[in-house]
Amino acid sequence: MDRINILGANIDRIEPEKIDGIIEHFIFSLKQHYIVTPNPEIILKMMHDEELYYILSQADLALPDGVGLKMAALCMGKNIKRQTGADFIHRLLAVAENRSVKTAIASWEGSISSRENIELSIRKYWPALDFRIFSIKRMNYGKELDHDFLAQIAKYGPALLVTNLGAPYQEKFIYHYQKKMPSVKLAIGIGGGLDFITGKIKRAPKPIRAIGLEWLFRLMKEPHRLKRIANAVIIFPWEVFKWRFVHPFLYRPNVACLLYKFDRGKYYILIVERTDEPGHWQLPQGGTDGFDLAAAGFHELSEELNTDDFDMRAVFPNLYKYSLASIPSTPSKFKMRGYKGQKQGLYIAEFNGRDEDIRVNFWEHRNWKWAMAEKLIDEVYPSRREAAEIFLEKFKSITTNSTIKNQYAK
Repeated sequence: MDRINILGANIDRIEPEKIDGIIEHFIFSLKQHYIVTPNPEIILKMMHDEELYYILSQADLALPDGVGLKMAALCMGKNIKRQTGADFIHRLLAVAENRSVKTAIASWEGSISSRENIELSIRKYWPALDFRIFSIKRMNYGKELDHDFLAQIAKYGPALLVTNLGAPYQEKFIYHYQKKMPSVKLAIGIGGGLDFITGKIKRAPKPIRAIGLEWLFRLMKEPHRLKRIANAVIIFPWEVFKWRFVHPFLYRPNVACLLYKFDRGKYYILIVERTDEPGHWQLPQGGTDGFDLAAAGFHELSEELNTDDFDMRAVFPNLYKYSLASIPSTPSKFKMRGYKGQKQGLYIAEFNGRDEDIRVNFWEHRNWKWAMAEKLIDEVYPSRREAAEIFLEKFKSITTNSTIKNQYAK
């Protein structure tokens, strides 16, 4: 399969006639698989939700949903064929019916299409399909699903799981719970696809869909979707324009975070290991996103370590600039913004908490550790050492403890 990258999202270019074969391959595989159908709105959410970004990037298949993605691909000289969730669900359930695949449908309790609506409609279109519907209470989202829910699915033993929870809930639900449902070999979130099947949401006529104006039809039918549609037809194209034609000439404002602690006469500095590359250790860092260094540094550390038990000691702007081409394995998430490189300031803070309170996010870092200050340069990844030397000198300049002064004496 041929993939292209749009704002950091990997999109598969695949001929529609090959999709049924891929579905069957996934369903009857010994491994578990999941499919995502990114549209402009999902990609915009991904740009501000790193967990969602990670989940989308790990999918076995990413089918483009939305005319905006087709336009973005054309800006890159590529052509992709839309595979909307509304169309895909028909193909998916037809394959499941033909191959006698047990199918579980996870749906919000109290959603637009009720359990009864979904059941009657599916039996109408796919009378031989073996399926069951499992309801999820919205109030339970973000909490561990109760044992009974998973036990019911395990008892049924489906090979296919379909959810209509909407993004990003359906993608996160699949990522976190599919592994707890070992019989499920293929999972997919189809957003409002079931609502089209039940007729609770009227789909645009084919001629309107063919010319890419389905969004206008939905806006006329559902004026309350104005903000969502504006994101898809105005904000998304603007982000694509910047990503394609502006950011490649700019350096992204970035803050590196030096978190330290003093223990038994020595200073230790926290470093993290990237999830996408085992062995790549570095200081926590992230974009400033329009905030000053102090605010950006606090936000970055508290978000990446899931603790705010630290106190700022100093900030230093404009210390280091580097091109992403200088890093042998550029983190794929930087493609999300498309910058030429990064210009870094430094945020220094002292840790006051307990080590057990530190929890790195799985989608960004796989591990963390304290490195002795005098060994920091050797501990970080080779391409990070030049910057680490500069940051370490600034750290030494603010340290008043005699131990550290003597330790670094020339």
